[in-house]
Amino acid sequence: MSRMRIKQLFLFIAAIILISHPAYIIGAPRCSCGEDRTLRLQNPPMTGSDVTEIQFQLKKIGYYKGVVNGIYDKKTSEAVIDFQKSEGINPDGIFGAKTLLKMAQIYEKPAARLPSEKPRGEVSIIIFTLERKLVVMSDGKPFKSFPVAVGTFDTPTPIGLFTITQKDIWGEGFGSRWMRLSVPWGIYGIHGTNKPWSIGNFESHGCIRMHNQHVEQVYDWVKIGTKVYIIGGVDGPFTFGLKPLTQGSKGSDVMEVQKRLSNYGYYNGRIDGIYGRGVREAVKAFQQDNGLDPSGSMDDKTYKALGIMLFE
Repeated sequence: MSRMRIKQLFLFIAAIILISHPAYIIGAPRCSCGEDRTLRLQNPPMTGSDVTEIQFQLKKIGYYKGVVNGIYDKKTSEAVIDFQKSEGINPDGIFGAKTLLKMAQIYEKPAARLPSEKPRGEVSIIIFTLERKLVVMSDGKPFKSFPVAVGTFDTPTPIGLFTITQKDIWGEGFGSRWMRLSVPWGIYGIHGTNKPWSIGNFESHGCIRMHNQHVEQVYDWVKIGTKVYIIGGVDGPFTFGLKPLTQGSKGSDVMEVQKRLSNYGYYNGRIDGIYGRGVREAVKAFQQDNGLDPSGSMDDKTYKALGIMLFE
């Protein structure tokens, strides 16, 4: 067979795969929540918060007897092997996607049987970040609520009004469903999780995690364009404090700064939550006119001058 024929055959097979599995399309967005290391015994040992998390979960279900210290040592590997044997997985002591999926299924089993009733009116979603709760609305009235995990204080969930822009069915290692939000400064969405024990906590990189059984139900109810209101505390985009902002910063807080600067006539660019050069120059001009250090970065004095102050 000629090289040209082989190349044509390869392209044909690749096209069939992409058509049959749209989630694998090159460039299909995926948030950072699904990026998990494969943990194994090695020298020097692997360390980190992901190791701590696995040790804690293994201890919780009775397989790990050691200290939760974030070190993937021999005791941790042996606990993983014991867990793998009990679940019919190759007992190699390597904590990868298959082992994580088995652990996730254990946590998913107790979930209650979900009712088949569907919302009959126009569907919208409200997410209360501090309460870690997602509420499906039908014609503006609460229809059903679900527990969720949201972003940490360092990687908060974006606050504001967004819409669903994409829906996808994902494979193992990430969660069964994905609904992307129209957040202009990054990839954020509502999705299932391979870490169901995180539900109810501030755990994600900003996305909204749900139990897979729950997200599958919500996935069927929403469509492209469905409105999603994400609410913080009384301080809105600044629920987690007034963070120093500089060129390169992104988030709901940057968007609010852009709005304030625009209202004062200093900024006429896109309200997109991205602290670019235009925002920096606008902040700098505002600071100069208000007798502040024209650094071009947001600090406590600049926040106060813009009228952004936290509730006591």
